[in-house]
Amino acid sequence: MRKKSIVLVLVALFVFTAIFLPGCSKKAAENNGGSNQQQAKKLKVALYLNGTLGDKSFFDSANRGLQMAEKDLNVEGKTIEGGYDPSKWEPDLEQLAEGDWDIIIVGTWQMVDPLEKVARAHKDKKFIIFDTTVDYSKGDLGNVYSILYKQNEGSFLVGALAAMITESNMPKANPQKVIGFLGGMDIPVINDFKVGYIQGAHYIDPDVKVLVSYAGSFNDPAKGKELVLAQYDQGADIAFNVAGETGIGLLDAAKEKDKYAIGVDSDQYIMFKDSDPEKAAHIVTSMKKNVDKSLYRAIKLYEEGKLQFGKAEALGLKEDGIGVADNENYEKLVPKEFRDKIDELKQKIINGDIKVKTAFGS
Repeated sequence: MRKKSIVLVLVALFVFTAIFLPGCSKKAAENNGGSNQQQAKKLKVALYLNGTLGDKSFFDSANRGLQMAEKDLNVEGKTIEGGYDPSKWEPDLEQLAEGDWDIIIVGTWQMVDPLEKVARAHKDKKFIIFDTTVDYSKGDLGNVYSILYKQNEGSFLVGALAAMITESNMPKANPQKVIGFLGGMDIPVINDFKVGYIQGAHYIDPDVKVLVSYAGSFNDPAKGKELVLAQYDQGADIAFNVAGETGIGLLDAAKEKDKYAIGVDSDQYIMFKDSDPEKAAHIVTSMKKNVDKSLYRAIKLYEEGKLQFGKAEALGLKEDGIGVADNENYEKLVPKEFRDKIDELKQKIINGDIKVKTAFGS
């Protein structure tokens, strides 16, 4: 009798195990799998360019920032080249907002109006705009984060460098105290570069003359080259490119005339040293607008739940939003005393000892 009871208990345990435990295990596995799926879900980020890649500066830097996020963060990204037809930008942005993107990134002042309209119509979406800001005073833009850059600070440094170079005994420098500046368009953000550049040059020597030309376009290298060839003919021995793809023409002019050039946004020496080493050799440095680092930073802050939408943030030397390219060519061409001076001026700006003027007001 006792043996029969033991057998019945064992049978009952076996039935319980066979029926209930697999279900529990399956449920636990499903729960765990759901957790893993949630952890593995990637943040979907679209970068919309109101232009094209290949400028070797601004848009390429933005694309590089998204690629950095894809590599290091939990991000699935896509870069869309919208081209230069303004009539396409708002419809393209609307189409992206109707998709399943978590964040949509755009840049430049030309995208402010389209973004404001689309962001108001899609409150469930998050947007980032760089190199400008939306008008938060109008309200209803709490889903937009704006990135501004203190390009005037970095331009001060390369202006000071240009002044030192034009007064030096460097091989391509001439006796005239003349430097050049090429702007893509006569607009506030470009003029912010200009006022910093001129202030930096005059900090070194008030007698340095700065030739200024505007191409009226960010995608016309031929026009850029024509304007800067004229500057070199007028005595400039170094010129600063602030013109996007148009600025490639400045680099071509420096190569043709055997003069010095200063790149912009990206480290343009690095961008050209393999494809056109002769052109690259004329680029003493670049004033980097670290669009790549700023977009990577924003995406990382978003993943951490720390990105503050509904506001604009300005990034300067202190925040590593801008800087001066330090590469092998910079060290090769620029005397150490000049490089040390640039480091000194950089620290003075960070400390507030030098107040750099701006085209946006104080």
